[in-house]
Amino acid sequence: MKDLLVIGGGVGGLVTASVAGQLGLDVALVEREPRLGGDCLHYGCVPSKTLIRSAQVAQLMRRGGEFGLPSYSPQVDLGAVSDRVRAVIDTIQAHDDPERFRGYGVDVLFGEARFVNPREVQVKGERIAARRFVIATGSRPVAPPVPGLAEAGYLTNEDVFALRELPRRLAVVGAGPVGMELAQAFQRLGSQVTVVELAAEVMPKEEPAFAAELRAILAREGVRFRLGARLDRVERDRDGVTLQLRQGEEHLPLTVDRILVAAGRAPNVEALDLNTANVRFDRRGIGVDARLRTSEPHIYACGDVTGLYPFTHMAEYQAGIVIANAVFRVPKRADYRVVPWVTYTDPELARVGLAASEALERYDDARVLEFPFAEVDRALAEAEPHGRLQLTTCRGRILGATILGAHGGELLHEIVLAMQAGVKLGSLSAAIHAYPTLAQIHRRAANTLYAEQLFSARTRRLVRWMHRLLP
Repeated sequence: MKDLLVIGGGVGGLVTASVAGQLGLDVALVEREPRLGGDCLHYGCVPSKTLIRSAQVAQLMRRGGEFGLPSYSPQVDLGAVSDRVRAVIDTIQAHDDPERFRGYGVDVLFGEARFVNPREVQVKGERIAARRFVIATGSRPVAPPVPGLAEAGYLTNEDVFALRELPRRLAVVGAGPVGMELAQAFQRLGSQVTVVELAAEVMPKEEPAFAAELRAILAREGVRFRLGARLDRVERDRDGVTLQLRQGEEHLPLTVDRILVAAGRAPNVEALDLNTANVRFDRRGIGVDARLRTSEPHIYACGDVTGLYPFTHMAEYQAGIVIANAVFRVPKRADYRVVPWVTYTDPELARVGLAASEALERYDDARVLEFPFAEVDRALAEAEPHGRLQLTTCRGRILGATILGAHGGELLHEIVLAMQAGVKLGSLSAAIHAYPTLAQIHRRAANTLYAEQLFSARTRRLVRWMHRLLP
């Protein structure tokens, strides 16, 4: 009997298995794909950010005139870009070599795992028993049930990065983070991209003003938007693929060459036979408590399969909670008060903690502080004046932040650390920030609060009184 059996070879599963194996437990890791690394490495974070970077360089070539240099419109070979994406994946894949984990004492098995009872799984006909289990099977893209869509054919994040030919016309169905990132990237690489979204605005989980500002930036680059549009059906003909859209009573057909679906994800639970294991789940994922235990206390789950915060960094964080509980047997609860996430458009949209609308609704004395990148010298020097920082505070405590700007994801972590460590707004304001850096925006935003107090009528009267009375 194994001490621990981990199902899923993505970030959550790899972290859990490697730590448990190095601590001397008898560990098995089961992955259904013939390689480790999971969705993030092969279909998500790594390939998308690599593609996005190539698209940024192409856009910088076109912007040469803004920097006193020649402007150049590159003829993009998507096959060469895809080769670079593949090379980056292969380089990182070396860290996820099965032999590395076997060296940690982990028994790495490839195949589909299925529970035969709450204490055993079956893999390729072999039954394996364990004292404790960790389910880290991740999630997958799903397509809306639109008539004709499957027959017409569509791309998802699982195959779009293997494209060799650039679509002349591309429809992106879904205006969430993945849809927005890839819409901008393919527009910059040379496609004419149209984003189709049922909601009235893009990025529905973000503050509306920031989402609208980001949409306007992409629109200026040529991305077209069909918002509030219902996709009734899809038809293929000799001219391409036509999406039959409806906005209210208006019928608006859209003909493209390829369709990219980025309209949501589903947990990978079907093959596990969780009912046999008495593990409760629904369409969102496997239910877990604060210690990441399922309805069967000896079975844990982490990462996308739980439906909680579908980010790679959260899978890694949750794996740490599982290790504390399942390996060290120390009761530790997950804390989701300071969870950062980033949409890797250009500029990036980064967020942590409470947004302005949430803070104002929750606290009567909450304050919202803002500062634009257009007034940060480094942003001007780099010709990146777009966006702003928004800080939410209450009585000197930082409640959250939203950043729309160049390198917003990198800049966010000063706020993340401040919130995690309980650093007050005054300390953020007092910290010396090197000049000229984009990070100065943190101090400038914080100082907008103190400027009101410093230059108030009361303070002005006090200063005049002091100068009259004191030598």
